[in-house]
Amino acid sequence: MLPLLKTSSSEAFCNASLNRRAALGLMALAAAPGFAMRANAQDGDGLDTEMIVNDPADPKAGNASGDVTIVYFFDYNCPFCKKTMGPLNTAVKQDGKVRLVYKDWPILTSASIYGAKLALAAHYQGRYSQAHHALMGIPGGKVPEEKMRKAVAGAGLDMARLERDMKAKDAEITALLRRHGAQADALGLAGTPVFLIGPFLVASALDEAGFRQVISDARERDSN
Repeated sequence: MLPLLKTSSSEAFCNASLNRRAALGLMALAAAPGFAMRANAQDGDGLDTEMIVNDPADPKAGNASGDVTIVYFFDYNCPFCKKTMGPLNTAVKQDGKVRLVYKDWPILTSASIYGAKLALAAHYQGRYSQAHHALMGIPGGKVPEEKMRKAVAGAGLDMARLERDMKAKDAEITALLRRHGAQADALGLAGTPVFLIGPFLVASALDEAGFRQVISDARERDSN
């Protein structure tokens, strides 16, 4: 287990809007020397925690040289994850100095696994972002596989290549999803969405102001 305190109760996952005090109340500070200081270490189960932040196979967005990294654990059948999509994208774009790491963590339904594999296969044609946003744009939870496939096709991907990559790269994609699951277990995560924002762990659906505040707090903590 990484040296992070427990985060919120299950009710926190339903909170779609947090002010500064509430957001800070739901965050777990990395204990000094903390998560960042242990990034190159391995825990008792042999999990390389450096891979949580810097796995080369993970899709990424934002500023690759950003001074704050957001690691995002999500499921394509999580309604609260979908609520965060707009606020997160806006906060990252407007800030301009945030690096975003995507952690597909399909835990809700079997279709969630299919959706994650669609998105990660799209990464091989450089279209992960389009697939991700198409899947997140489907309202509600318990979205069936066919509806997911239709949404991705509508985002302009080469579906023939996507299907080839899903088959040819299945072992790599499955290994990546297993790493994400192991990382979530090591962090003690209980559900989605979860964000690691610098040294903070936030287990809640933040609004735009909440993201901006935690990003600011992460910079402030890093400068001290």
